[in-house]
Amino acid sequence: MLLSRENLPQTIADVTALDDLLCRPSQALIDDLRKVDGDIMILGVAGKMGPTLAGLAKAAAPERRVIGVARFSDPTVKDWLQARGVETVNCDLLDEAAIKALPKVANIVFMAGRKFGAEGDLSLTWAMNSHVPALVAQAFSSSRIVAFSTGCVYPFVPVDGKGSTEDMPPNPPGEYAQSCVGRERMFEYFSKKYSTPGRLFRLNYAIDMRYGVLHDIASKVLQGKPIDVSLGHVNFIWQGDASAQALRCLAYCDTPTSPINVSGHEILAVRDLAAKFGQRFGRAPVIVGNEEPTAWLTDTSRAVKLFGLPVVDTEQLISWTADWVARSMPSLGKPTKYEVRDGRY
Repeated sequence: MLLSRENLPQTIADVTALDDLLCRPSQALIDDLRKVDGDIMILGVAGKMGPTLAGLAKAAAPERRVIGVARFSDPTVKDWLQARGVETVNCDLLDEAAIKALPKVANIVFMAGRKFGAEGDLSLTWAMNSHVPALVAQAFSSSRIVAFSTGCVYPFVPVDGKGSTEDMPPNPPGEYAQSCVGRERMFEYFSKKYSTPGRLFRLNYAIDMRYGVLHDIASKVLQGKPIDVSLGHVNFIWQGDASAQALRCLAYCDTPTSPINVSGHEILAVRDLAAKFGQRFGRAPVIVGNEEPTAWLTDTSRAVKLFGLPVVDTEQLISWTADWVARSMPSLGKPTKYEVRDGRY
């Protein structure tokens, strides 16, 4: 069954059902992948989002090789991928020789990076977020490269506006976000040098039931924990929609590479989201702090023009999340830290 707004489930029963939903392609994704030739390789596949993106790619293009590359410190991720027909390759992306030995495929999705714990070893953060992209951009100069980035490369913008557009120059707080600018500049430099087609995928807060902004807010409301609204406005997108848009970007690469903002098209108030969960749980959220006039927000008009609106809308995400959290279903235990304002992760 293909993914569409008309056949979304009312509730997501368990992790297996969640994975199946995240890996269900839409007709639009299948059509766009048909516009590009060649196999697909995902570098840094073992993170939060990589496995389901790889599974989605294989489901949308079952006749192609889909290869997932990572260190696979958790072997269960490799097993999960192989069970869905995704080939796996163990590789430390800090090893230049290992990168050069990888299969030369036509389509690269680059997802490797370091965020949480970034402040603990800043040299490693810069190596992963800036040095590794330079190695990859050179090794795959004849491929299409969709490189995951972040909306955190932008400065804070007024919450009463539309968010940052792709034309706004990066100027973020904190070394983590600065290193992400470094990542983009490396792909940009080598794209210009080798005429490598690509896209810089500036993603703001992909969420599924096990983690994300909504999971964080819902969990705090249910547990009666305080919710800091100083960074009081966010935008976010269902992980399945974000994964589909990343893969669809392979059909919309620019030479040289160019940025595209990906998130939900709405700017949402944390206070309002907390209130909606409070209504569902029958308890008032504990709100602390006051909303600052600025936040990390992106304008996704360019993505909406290319891909249309996300399949899963905000109300559906709130409903799924409230149900999931209320049933004490699994969590990855990884807070998004969306409320951080100084860029220190």
